[in-house]
Amino acid sequence: MMAHIFKPINKTNVRTFSLFERESKVSVDDFAKPWKKGGGFKDFLGKLPNILAGDHLKDVISSVVSAFFEKRTIVFGLGAHVIKVGLNPVVIDLMKRGVVSAIALNGAGIIHDLELAMTGKTSEDVTASIENGTFGMASETCNFLNDAVQKTKNGANGLGQGIGRHILEKNLPFFEKSILATGARLGIPVTVHVAIGTDIIHMHPGFDAGKTGEASHRDFMTFTSVIATLERGVYLNIGSAVILPEVFLKAVALARNLGHQLNKFTTVNMDFNRHYRPLTNVVDRPTSKGGKGFNLVGHHEIMLPLIAAGIIEELKGS
Repeated sequence: MMAHIFKPINKTNVRTFSLFERESKVSVDDFAKPWKKGGGFKDFLGKLPNILAGDHLKDVISSVVSAFFEKRTIVFGLGAHVIKVGLNPVVIDLMKRGVVSAIALNGAGIIHDLELAMTGKTSEDVTASIENGTFGMASETCNFLNDAVQKTKNGANGLGQGIGRHILEKNLPFFEKSILATGARLGIPVTVHVAIGTDIIHMHPGFDAGKTGEASHRDFMTFTSVIATLERGVYLNIGSAVILPEVFLKAVALARNLGHQLNKFTTVNMDFNRHYRPLTNVVDRPTSKGGKGFNLVGHHEIMLPLIAAGIIEELKGS
């Protein structure tokens, strides 16, 4: 079999076009502007480039502010890492301002939020404690949560509300730093979505899987009722790679199945890595009927305060 012989292509008849008539994605009009000493935070945002994440950051802030003024639903889905990097005060401030309509946590979120309320500190050294068998065995954390779970059994309140109320009833020393307690005090739903086997409380002999699951399922029903009102609102998934994106997608599906209009709303995923599930179940699939989805990559401890500050500056200017 003979090899095919290739000759260099002839470029004589190549067609060219004018650069000035070509559509371009980047313009000097969209460039960043240099910082001037003494400027304010709104100046900082205004000087960001209107390109990619610089533009998306401003769009996210604008979407939240618009939803706030139109009295639409704004929901934060928070992974536990958001709590661990010290952002409870930022979230609580937005709750107090009436910006946040509801919050969803995964099971780890109640661990760290409670420990902060109880002792003002959280997050053990897992590498050290997993080696000697002490990981996750803090008695006060699990005894308190188990007690709170028992108190949800006869009421309509779910897991988040039950723990939040328990923190307030016990008047824990740092209750004002607790998202759960703030939600219970202000009447803002804080739902908790548990996967059995993922959290330290599940290892303790006093853990009641049945009552925990029942209370968490009530929270899913509450969460779905919140998502059913998301039209022209905003859902932000901050730091949850699997659990909350799955819960959000199921809530959207259930709300639509029951006839609620969910076509035009904004979703945002924020994390320091790009993960398949949040991109698919938060940013892309739910917004396919006409909504907008954004993905912002960066550290929570920087990105969330930036967005919160941008929101507050817009509210102050109203």
